[in-house]
Amino acid sequence: MTSPHSANSGKRRKWMAAAASVAIASAIGFGAVTSGSLPVLAEPVRVDGPQAPGFADIVERVSPAVVSVRVKAKMQPANDRGPGFFFNGPGFEDLPDDHPLKRFFREFRGDRFGGPGGRPERHGRARPVSQGSGFFISEDGYLVTNNHVIDGGSEFTVLMDDGTELDATLIGSDPRTDLAVMKVEEARKFTYVDFADDAKVRVGDWVVAVGNPFGLGGTVTAGIVSARGRDIGAGPYDDFIQIDAAVNRGNSGGPAFNLNGEVVGINTAIFSPSGGNVGIAFAIPASIAKEVITDLIEDGNVERGWLGVQIQPVTPDIAESLGLAEQKGALVTEPQADSPALAAGIKAGDVIVDVDGTQIDSPRALARLIGGMAPGTSTEVTVWRNGATEKLTVKLTEMPGVEKMARAETPDTDDGALLDDFGLTVAASGDGNGVVVTDVDPGSDAADRGIRTGDIIVAVNSSPVDSAAAVEAAVAEASRAGRKAVLFQLQRDDTNRFVALPVARG
Repeated sequence: MTSPHSANSGKRRKWMAAAASVAIASAIGFGAVTSGSLPVLAEPVRVDGPQAPGFADIVERVSPAVVSVRVKAKMQPANDRGPGFFFNGPGFEDLPDDHPLKRFFREFRGDRFGGPGGRPERHGRARPVSQGSGFFISEDGYLVTNNHVIDGGSEFTVLMDDGTELDATLIGSDPRTDLAVMKVEEARKFTYVDFADDAKVRVGDWVVAVGNPFGLGGTVTAGIVSARGRDIGAGPYDDFIQIDAAVNRGNSGGPAFNLNGEVVGINTAIFSPSGGNVGIAFAIPASIAKEVITDLIEDGNVERGWLGVQIQPVTPDIAESLGLAEQKGALVTEPQADSPALAAGIKAGDVIVDVDGTQIDSPRALARLIGGMAPGTSTEVTVWRNGATEKLTVKLTEMPGVEKMARAETPDTDDGALLDDFGLTVAASGDGNGVVVTDVDPGSDAADRGIRTGDIIVAVNSSPVDSAAAVEAAVAEASRAGRKAVLFQLQRDDTNRFVALPVARG
């Protein structure tokens, strides 16, 4: 007979054994195990807190509006005679394909870049010349790309996001802003995107670039706005948005979107020592693009007002030499021949400080303002001349297709006279207009500011000079007026420029 005490002890031992089994199972990561069932694993890591927004929703909406642009050009007629006689001579085609002579001439004449089978393409066929990106701006098929993408092309094809290929027609292009508009004629409504107000774009804002880098269509990259108002020397209307989204060859003409799916800029150039992405790309701002695109759709070209001046920035030294209170405006180096500026009396050495009540801060601001006006517009131009402002009325004309440049003859010179204060030796020119620099002291302020032998000094502080004595007289007058610098007007390589040199300290 088992005592109550013995029965309780047995139950306790069984309970402790069961508990130990559970503890061991828990230690090796299992829950309850039953016959014929898999072990139950612990749940994977999952974060249910708020997450940073991604770009997938934006990309999903805008991608159908972005296309790859393929451009072809007509082949030039082939000449089977002359230098090509070796390639097509009797018996040449009878050589085995692996014959060294045949391989050499095939590669030499470029068959490796030809049509199927290694034979050159025949006259009349089109060959690929470039590819880039673009995007629809209307549901009836207008799309935008870069001028340099379509330049030289005769046939244009766009590849849609869904793989559809459609022919496109060039409506118009504008090399100065590197923009072009094409049209696809198709009985459908295209998904299109709108332009943003780029005045609200701030450095640090997110941007998403969609395009066709290296022919890999539908590629998306993201980054931020790195800077605004970049001048990269591409033309007089440079005002690029700099972004650090990855942009490569083939992205040209593609859009850079904000987080609302609006186009803030059109990717057009990169800075890259290697030719690949280094995180510095430039986009044409939406505000410039809208103006140009509207003109291209309406007229097929862009009409711009033309003032006809060569200009340069106002440096602190130049501002001091001219008595300007601020380092602003556009310094006229030369009014161009037969230009509205010349007809209105604008002179070399004038500083354009205002146009129709709009202050001019820089040469770029002047170029954009005048370029945005219609030919035939009469405008009031305020210039700083001889220490005071003067208002002139100018009637703008249409910008010529080829920029006009004034020319100057290089005169014969003698040994010249020394201008000690500036480290220059000058001589009278053969035609009596200006004095020629015959020598520059390497350690002088003139050398530091880029004056070179052969430069012609045309005027000093707007006073024409024809001798060393005239230069010294103009400098002395500036010194008496309390100027700390004097402005030299120079001619070099058929162009004018201005250099401010400090007046010698007594």
